[in-house]
Amino acid sequence: MKCNVGSADRIVRVILGLVLLALGLFVLRWGGWNWVLIVVGVVSLVTGLAGRCPGYVPLKINTCKTD
Repeated sequence: MKCNVGSADRIVRVILGLVLLALGLFVLRWGGWNWVLIVVGVVSLVTGLAGRCPGYVPLKINTCKTD
């Protein structure tokens, strides 16, 4: 699979994923919002670490400048 997430995009995704995970796991404990934050945090973290975003493919977005 080709990379479609650039380095700046990856850094933002990893930081955002870690922040959302921390909020979902340790800060928000009411309602169902903690699970939403956890899921979004995991998706952001995984796409940032992998360098591949499936949501970018149908939109034909590529922030990776190695191509």
